[in-house]
Amino acid sequence: MKNSEEETYRDIVSTVDEVGKRKWIYAHKPSGTLYNYRKYLSYVYLVLLVIVPFIKMNGNPLFLFDLVHGKFIVFGKLFLPQDFILFGLAMLTFLLFIIVFTLAYGRIFCGWVCPQTIFMEMVFRRIEYFIEGSASQQMRVNKGAWTTEILLKKILKHVIFFLVSFLIANIFLSYVIGVDALFQIISEPVKNHLAGFLAILLFSVVFYIVFAHVRELVCTVVCPYGRLQSVLLDKNSIVVAYNYLRGEPRARESRSRVDTAGDCIDCGLCVQVCPTGIDIRNGTQMECTNCTACIDACNLMMKKTGRAQDLILFTSENNIKESSRPKFTYRMAIYSFFLLVLLALMSFLLLERKSLDITVMRVSGQILQTNQDGTISNLYRMKIVNTSAVPQVINFHIDVPSAELLFIGNQLDTIKVGHSSEEMFFIKRLKKDIKIRKEDIRLSVSGNGKLLYKKKIAFIGFN
Repeated sequence: MKNSEEETYRDIVSTVDEVGKRKWIYAHKPSGTLYNYRKYLSYVYLVLLVIVPFIKMNGNPLFLFDLVHGKFIVFGKLFLPQDFILFGLAMLTFLLFIIVFTLAYGRIFCGWVCPQTIFMEMVFRRIEYFIEGSASQQMRVNKGAWTTEILLKKILKHVIFFLVSFLIANIFLSYVIGVDALFQIISEPVKNHLAGFLAILLFSVVFYIVFAHVRELVCTVVCPYGRLQSVLLDKNSIVVAYNYLRGEPRARESRSRVDTAGDCIDCGLCVQVCPTGIDIRNGTQMECTNCTACIDACNLMMKKTGRAQDLILFTSENNIKESSRPKFTYRMAIYSFFLLVLLALMSFLLLERKSLDITVMRVSGQILQTNQDGTISNLYRMKIVNTSAVPQVINFHIDVPSAELLFIGNQLDTIKVGHSSEEMFFIKRLKKDIKIRKEDIRLSVSGNGKLLYKKKIAFIGFN
């Protein structure tokens, strides 16, 4: 398409000028079918983002990611640090899913459902359009002398930006600490929840800086997924692409336009609406988030000039070059196979996961005790964690009729959701019933009437 001398765009980032200074992107407001779909999707997305923390299952939030206390709730199901293997598998599965999804559909996640894009394009940029006007008006204002009216508009915009950032910080914190704890921080005196208040303030400042100043640099510089894209995509990946076979050579719409010219009239609209400032006609680029704003802009111009739409479209490089359909490659097949294996393994572990996590060990240094009543006792330590979504009423049972289980202190009878307890207990047996030195005794633990744990533990009868 281009010779090496013309491909200078690959040597620079679209948001940096020739001297290395930040180039501010004034993206024109997009419109069109795909943009409308993105708007409707963003409305649903934002509504769900706000209401999900209020939804509860079995008294637990639908989702909670409490990193401080190591407590995670997914679809009302509690996960604790004891579920480390599940976390590891979940991370591997998620990573493979990203690889497979990107291989097949490119970076469409970034443009359509990434929180950064949703908030930037559908919230903050629309506030900016409403207060400061179109991209052209914003550019003229920022390059010219400021008046009192302009200054007031700037102040108003940034005040609203910070208030929205404060709201977003509260929403995201509700996924970390829960809405109940969040309401306590908001409604009670600041001195009672100083750490929580500072966390909200810190997140608010971070979100404000991101959406008011950093903006598209999050997608092009900060985001690791954007970095991975260059090694994940291949020529069969579906991306937003310019059909150069149909569009080249470019020629502006005029009476002198020759019949051999391509469909691209070089209007530049695709560049003007791009939130990262790239020219999609140069091919797939790191900065492209597949937001489809350029598709809508190009389709609008094609319609005005009486040409076929989809000069810019969702397709792959090979589809354009060979006029073929999308291919399911060997690379995708291999990754998909391993993804299915991990999903199957995770499903099995989730189904086999017990409501109680129990560890029982004999106390080190204590072999046995001979009691005056003619019994032999062994001392054990037990740690029990309730990983279910409901409190558990606990019952213990050992399968030796003559044996007795005695707890040191009060016997554990109930354990709350997410709580753990460490207990010490003796198993006593009549000396006359002991025939061998070391015998396995089966300990069973039931929760809410359901058998949840069964394990053989060693009992030492004599030295």
